[in-house]
Amino acid sequence: MHGSKIEIRPLSNKGKTGKRDRATFVDLGRTFAARVPNFIPQLRSEELELVDPAKNPFFEHASVQLFLALRDGQPVGRISAHIDHLALEIPVEQGMGPGTGMFGFFDAEDDAIAATLLKTAEDWLRGQGMTRVLGPISMSIWEEPGLLTRGQDHPPMVMMGHHPAHYRGWIEGNGYTPAKKLVTYDLGIQEGFSPLIQRIVRSGMNNDRINVRPVDLKRYNEEIATILGILNDAWSTNWGFVPFTPAEVAHAGKKLRPIIKAPLNRIAEVDGKPVAFMLTFPDVNGILAGIDGKLLPTGWFHMLNWLRKPMGAGMRVPLMGVLKELHNSRMASQLAFMMIEQIRTEAVRLYGSSRGELGWVLDDNQGMIAIADAIDSKINREYIIFEKSLK
Repeated sequence: MHGSKIEIRPLSNKGKTGKRDRATFVDLGRTFAARVPNFIPQLRSEELELVDPAKNPFFEHASVQLFLALRDGQPVGRISAHIDHLALEIPVEQGMGPGTGMFGFFDAEDDAIAATLLKTAEDWLRGQGMTRVLGPISMSIWEEPGLLTRGQDHPPMVMMGHHPAHYRGWIEGNGYTPAKKLVTYDLGIQEGFSPLIQRIVRSGMNNDRINVRPVDLKRYNEEIATILGILNDAWSTNWGFVPFTPAEVAHAGKKLRPIIKAPLNRIAEVDGKPVAFMLTFPDVNGILAGIDGKLLPTGWFHMLNWLRKPMGAGMRVPLMGVLKELHNSRMASQLAFMMIEQIRTEAVRLYGSSRGELGWVLDDNQGMIAIADAIDSKINREYIIFEKSLK
């Protein structure tokens, strides 16, 4: 098979041809994903939306080209090459910066196809003036960054990538080196935390300046704007940070609304000012596995029932943040422990949950690592974002 000619076809984004090409691109990815142990089929409609310029506001500040690899006329691989123009404005020391392009949605039948796809993406990025490539990032840094290099032995939680182990060798074999490691932490939540953490939480509860409250779903859009405003400030100096645009805030709020449960999502206020937040999502992958990622013909019924009360669901904390003015303060960690404990209690009380997952977390984020260690959580998944010079 390696002797057969590999053809690379750039896909269209326009009209009926673009719609057909995107469907082929997404369906090929679903075929590859189904081969990976412990994979969870995602909703096809959401995967299509992610690569549709008319539906994903990422395209408002990005240039994107999708490619298919064909052998003997049959699709055998895929990749995206894209430039996030907001990422070009980020300081170089934060991992992005001028000249940095990206690849994502990487799937290949064998090493020869992998090499051809990576070269194709690199050549396209060079043609756009890029001098460095990061990947896989599919497609925004906020969506599915990194290649799974540890954790294939258990299913992923909601909004986490899941890739075969051998992709790492193919990527590194084409001149890529690790740029950043991202990790997630697993923890049991049925039991309370250590006496020390409990004392810290009680101290915060007795502090009249501090108020940790559930999000107010009656003011949902306002609350989402508050949360993402804190996020853009809290994460602004983190590696890989690219700010959310107003359109992305609105899009994320609409997309996430069905899985936002008020008791599981908290905003912390100090002297009446929102200064921190923690988002927690019940793991929708549990129900997606049962309906094979399909809403029709009956999957929608099971999904709606689950969304009303996701009993027994695992809980994922994808995002938390504290305003920079409180970074490296005792209050920052106290607020984090207070939110974690309140959410843990509600997840167990309301939904009978037994497991939580924190992440992803940058492997050099000492503040978050200290919090994760203090609540006896353990790393269960690792992702690597690779880089390569295009000069």
